[in-house]
Amino acid sequence: MIDVAVWDGLLRRHVDGEGRVDYTAWQRQGAEELEGWLAAQRPFDPDPGTGPEALALWINLYNALVIRQVLARLPLASIRPSLAGVPNWPAFLAFFSRPVISLQGQPLSLDRIEHGLLRPRFGDPRIHFALVCAARGCPLLRPEAYHPERIAAQLEEDASRFLRNPLKLRFDPARRTLHCSRILQWYRRDFLAVAPSIAAYVGRHRPDLDLPTDVRIAWLPYDWALNG
Repeated sequence: MIDVAVWDGLLRRHVDGEGRVDYTAWQRQGAEELEGWLAAQRPFDPDPGTGPEALALWINLYNALVIRQVLARLPLASIRPSLAGVPNWPAFLAFFSRPVISLQGQPLSLDRIEHGLLRPRFGDPRIHFALVCAARGCPLLRPEAYHPERIAAQLEEDASRFLRNPLKLRFDPARRTLHCSRILQWYRRDFLAVAPSIAAYVGRHRPDLDLPTDVRIAWLPYDWALNG
């Protein structure tokens, strides 16, 4: 069993109920604790199977590594930096592709954790409502750690919270248009693996919307500003 008490305590201290992170306070009062917790995970087997303990560990680890990268870059307005007003795509992509931890001697990047481990191994699109890349367009960061015995309920809560957030999803019945976060577009394949359409997936979590069969999908702008 992975001990998440330190990570849980840091989240409770520095994340509010709206998923906003007090990075300045975290850098001042919790950066060393975070480093210590991450260091304690290094003996963890990077191939631990597909059970709830592994799922909780990988989501916790991903979010913790994102926090560590932001703390190392403060002050920061966005994880998508700009040069003369133009997005600096190489720096942005490096945030996700550069190795950020080594487990049992195996270097891992955020991309490797998400696309090489979590998505293919667990096949649960609800992870996209739990992984937080430090942008406002991301899901809201939970002010608690993921726990193996509660991971299914926590992911269900994350999906509900995301799909009931009008900044991430809203339905315009007059225009028969469902406005969705681009997360549902970027990871469309994952959602369509468990539902016949994006609207059908949304409808499972939002039956109150009573979506028509001919609903049109429109994609909302993604907010890359820091979730501070």
